[in-house]
Order: sequence, then structure tokens, then C-alpha cells
Amino acid sequence: MAKKQAQMAESKRGGALQRLNRIEGQVRGLKKMVEEDRYCVEILTQVSSVQEALRGFTKFMMRNYLETCATKAIRSADSDGIYDELMDVIFKYSK
Repeated sequence: MAKKQAQMAESKRGGALQRLNRIEGQVRGLKKMVEEDRYCVEILTQVSSVQEALRGFTKFMMRNYLETCATKAIRSADSDGIYDELMDVIFKYSK
């Protein structure tokens, strides 16, 4: 398996953190809606928004993985296991 190390450019890390902060706010909003006993359809609409935000974050991270981690591992002389890892990642997150 490929070596695990930090592989995100500072500019991308900032974008990732912004996305996660937004998602965190959405989840807090969901919690508040449940506490306030809001109408089920309103809560479900918000759940759908959170799921879509998480899907977007997954795409963002997958692109980063392919552009940095996987590419560096493939180009290195020590690329043992990267193809297995790539296949695992693709199958796990392509659902």
C-alpha cells in the first residue's frame, strides 16, 4: 500500500476547510431544526442539502487524491500497492 502522508496544497486546504465549515453549519442547522420540532419535509430538504454538500466535498477530495497522492506514488520508484489503493478508492467512493 502507498505511504500515507499529507498531500494537500495550502490553497486547496483552505478550500477544503471552507467547505467543511459550511457543511458543519448545515448540520448544526439540522440539529436546531430537530430541537425546534420543525416540519419533517423541511428537515428532509436540509438533509438533502447536506448530502449534496458532502458529495461535492468527496469529489473535491477525490480530485486532490488523484492529482497529488496517486500521481506522486505512480511516478515514484516506490509505487507498490498504489494500483490496489486506487481501485479500492474508486470502488468505495463511486457509489
